[in-house]
Amino acid sequence: MRPQATGGNYSWPHEVTDRRYPGFPIAEVAADGSSVITKHPNTGGIVSVGTVTAQLLYEIAEPAYPNPDVVAHFDTITLTQQQPDRVRVSDVRGSAPPDTAKVAMNYVGGYRNTMTFVLTGLDIEDKAAWTEGLLFDILGGKDTFAETDVRLMRFDTDDAPTNEQATAHLRITVKDPDARKVGRAFSGAVMEVILAGPAGLHTTTSPTAESAYGVYWPALIPADLIEQRVVLPDGTTRTTGRAEHAPVTSRPLPTPDPATMAEWAPTRTVPLGRICGARSGDKGGNANVGVWVRTDTAYAWLRDHLTVDRLRALIPEASPLTVRRHELPNLRALNFVLVGLLGEGVAASVRPDPQAKGLGEYLRSRHVPIPVTVLEEDAPPSWQEDDHDVWSHRRDQSSRPPRNPTLEPGQRRRSV
Repeated sequence: MRPQATGGNYSWPHEVTDRRYPGFPIAEVAADGSSVITKHPNTGGIVSVGTVTAQLLYEIAEPAYPNPDVVAHFDTITLTQQQPDRVRVSDVRGSAPPDTAKVAMNYVGGYRNTMTFVLTGLDIEDKAAWTEGLLFDILGGKDTFAETDVRLMRFDTDDAPTNEQATAHLRITVKDPDARKVGRAFSGAVMEVILAGPAGLHTTTSPTAESAYGVYWPALIPADLIEQRVVLPDGTTRTTGRAEHAPVTSRPLPTPDPATMAEWAPTRTVPLGRICGARSGDKGGNANVGVWVRTDTAYAWLRDHLTVDRLRALIPEASPLTVRRHELPNLRALNFVLVGLLGEGVAASVRPDPQAKGLGEYLRSRHVPIPVTVLEEDAPPSWQEDDHDVWSHRRDQSSRPPRNPTLEPGQRRRSV
């Protein structure tokens, strides 16, 4: 567990009233398997049901989370805010582990190079097509490379008040097993295009040499091939016995019925993030996006509304992909796995955000029709609206003496 559990990468910044570096998260583990998540006293950040929920949704797939010795069922977790910066995690159920274990290998997949051209002012799309055509004409065509990726990123605005606001980025990546194709040959072609291309054309960086990239390859092997050992403080080791294996299963849940949406009228079209938090990340070549809300009413709407088809509409990149949807009603959350969004893994991905860290916040920014009843029940104030109060709270909090939480009977403290 990292500072994300204590306010880092958290969707609702107005809740993080102490903006110092987040304290390192601590799990006080009790004999019954429950725990309390807290942090070191007099440190920044926050520990809340929201921050712990966000971390539970980070880089997971189905709610049945397999480990070598047990399957943890995330759809049985109960989170309770005991005190400020203290969240109890209880009622977690487990089952026997699967008869397979995950092993991952990384190997060199080839070489790559990327250049970002800056297009300025009018006729952006025409300038982008001209630049792309010139570059690949010089290089002998796109078929010269094992893989190419071209992305036009529109940051420009009409009648922009500054030069920067009149620009768009054309990001071109080439990949190939032959380093020479994507090295100096590519860099030299970039320089030629800058001199011969559209007016105002320039780049964000100087041309660079090729770089090797890795491919992440996960696989499953029979668990019986693995011997688990425990290293004790005195340096001795013990071999642990294997638990009884069983297939990983999740509880079947009914499919949302689109007909129930009629019950949610009237609606107001606002960003999804008005009521939802999100956490996203990478899982090999897949990306996951977990979204959660804070009330039962909001979850009932979210569960009905945010189907796989609607997610694909909100995240167009997901349109051609397999998308898996998982429900965690105990956390008032949904988790989506976008299969193959990151290609062969983070190191090989050509996305500007290769780890999908911003995918959840992008989803939150999309406008959807949300029932007025849901908005009125739980619409978190925006950072701008709460700016004065937050800063006042932060100053008050920084003057407080550090709190030293005590352990409950049967608990021990460990950093995680």
